[in-house]
Amino acid sequence: MTNAATPPPLRSLGATMKAVRFHGRENLRLDELPVPDPQPGEVRIRPLATGVCGTDAHIFHGEFPANPPRVLGHEIAGIVDAVGAGVKAFREGDFVTVQPNTYCGACRYCRMGREHLCPNLWAYGVHMDGGFAQAMVVMAKAVYHLPSGLDARIACLAEPLACCIHGMDLLAVQSGSTVLVIGAGLIGLTLTRLARLSGAGLIVASEPNGLRRENALAFGADFALDPNAQGWREALRDHTGGLGFDAVIDAVGASATFEQAISAAARGGTILVFGVARMRETASVRPYDIFQRELTVVGSFINPYTHERAVTLLPQMGLEKLRVDTFPLEEFRQAFEAQAASTAAAKIEILPQA
Repeated sequence: MTNAATPPPLRSLGATMKAVRFHGRENLRLDELPVPDPQPGEVRIRPLATGVCGTDAHIFHGEFPANPPRVLGHEIAGIVDAVGAGVKAFREGDFVTVQPNTYCGACRYCRMGREHLCPNLWAYGVHMDGGFAQAMVVMAKAVYHLPSGLDARIACLAEPLACCIHGMDLLAVQSGSTVLVIGAGLIGLTLTRLARLSGAGLIVASEPNGLRRENALAFGADFALDPNAQGWREALRDHTGGLGFDAVIDAVGASATFEQAISAAARGGTILVFGVARMRETASVRPYDIFQRELTVVGSFINPYTHERAVTLLPQMGLEKLRVDTFPLEEFRQAFEAQAASTAAAKIEILPQA
């Protein structure tokens, strides 16, 4: 499925469309909604593929704020169907992706060039209707052209890739550094690949699922260890001669993995907290460890000004090697169940035009 697979114009479908909307905790429905018309400065997109993200699951379970009723889905690749007045950069038929976040532009963070920390941040698929729909309208400034011929199932991964690029910018891996990546789902694999492209000297992946460990090796890890195996901690120490890792990435987002990251870091090491933990989850860490070993703990939030780089980098990431399981809109429940199980496929996606 590429930009060549252009769906028929919406005007031939009538005035309504199907969309998966969040109506409150654990309440998703397939609704019939009016087809939105683009206003000046906006673009209407027909999503071809929309990823089911951990954030979508958190929203579904009431663990992340969203304002119902809301069409979810923020990892989007699709076709431009119509443009509003004043839009000159896009035209009908363009193959595009969406940078889902928008900011107030007036707060202290926006005025300091740190818009992604804006307390008034709004996002498509969270606060504004997103891509689990046959059509969506977005501001033209949030739309990016995609390379011709790229599979839409890969193209919709531009958004998580952009987030990973921001995380790697913060981590600042140096050539020859030792890196531990905890978790080998899509995010862990993407960060592993980026660490390899950044010149890491040794990359070790920690992942309990055997298939995912194989994926980690294919994406650039030198070794992939099972954290449930006997002697796992000893094996980690052996890979660095007992020194620990210069950089540790928590791509899972849980108290246990954060604690593992702290313990596995070398003196002077940096821990990147990338995985999204439940909002109320806490971890037990000794402040003295951070002080005495001079550790740096870095959080990474969304994708400030990295979406263009993600689009450029997508064809080099090898993401076509991943197993992607897809579902039509009508099977959204099965899609969310598969995302929760997350044992076989590296990514679950909904295909709104299927």
